[in-house]
Amino acid sequence: MKQQPWIGFLLASTATAMWGALPIALQQVLQGMDAQTIVWFRFFVAGVGLLLILSAMGALPKLVGLHRRFWWLLLVAVIGLAMNFWLYNVALQYIPPTTSQVLSPLSSFIMLFVGVLLFKEKIGLHQKISVVILFIGLVFFFNNRVTDFVQFSHYGQGVIIAILASIIWIAYGISQKMLLIKLSSQQILLLIYIGCSVAFFPLAQVGQVMELTAFQLGCLIFCCANTLIAYGCYAEALNRWEVSKVSAMMTQIPIFTIIFSEILTALWPRYFIDPSLNALSYVGAVLVVCGALLSVIGHKIFPQWRK
Repeated sequence: MKQQPWIGFLLASTATAMWGALPIALQQVLQGMDAQTIVWFRFFVAGVGLLLILSAMGALPKLVGLHRRFWWLLLVAVIGLAMNFWLYNVALQYIPPTTSQVLSPLSSFIMLFVGVLLFKEKIGLHQKISVVILFIGLVFFFNNRVTDFVQFSHYGQGVIIAILASIIWIAYGISQKMLLIKLSSQQILLLIYIGCSVAFFPLAQVGQVMELTAFQLGCLIFCCANTLIAYGCYAEALNRWEVSKVSAMMTQIPIFTIIFSEILTALWPRYFIDPSLNALSYVGAVLVVCGALLSVIGHKIFPQWRK
């Protein structure tokens, strides 16, 4: 497809903004619905929506003749993404959305080292520097939370759960990378969404949706639509803009979450909780984003750092 930078930028910005707003909306829904039910609703809506889209495009996956190894990899991907979604939702019961998003780049960095071990990929100097910047940023961000970790408070527990969510996402990431040999990313996602929906259905209490307030129901609808719209915009942005630039936009998700949190807290303090960040925490958040950004586009800025 012909490169259309402005459209690609708008699509990538939409995906980034939606993912930045997602944990804020999820936290509202968690006040009236348990984590596994929310996860089921999200996977079910995303699965049905993607099924209709691929059907209309005539691009449904052809599953005849696939090797047994494919199905084992698919099972690992389903378990990985399902547990990632569930743990992420559970973590939001203990920590603010800003904290969950600042921790989110850990998945990419862990994936980086796994790529070295499993796929013999090389780490450039810019990526090594970015890891250092990331951890310095995390230390700064949690500067006023030392007591929470020492006493293993609810906040500390939430951070650990969020880190576990990032770690287990690796199982999904690796499996999807290997599954791409047989199917497209959207076809794989369809199978994963269906698998996750089936896995969570026995645990979901669908009737809880009737107990939500109008505001919480609106947030749930947004969360369900978020998966389809954000991933759709992301995929289309990759078709219309350079991959490195789209990836660079994705690193800004924590910044969007912080901005949205501050605005919503100021406008509707009744519903939204102040993230309670001090100046050093903001510096830490910026460093985390800079570390993630350097990891993605550092090879373009400093080509001599490729090795």
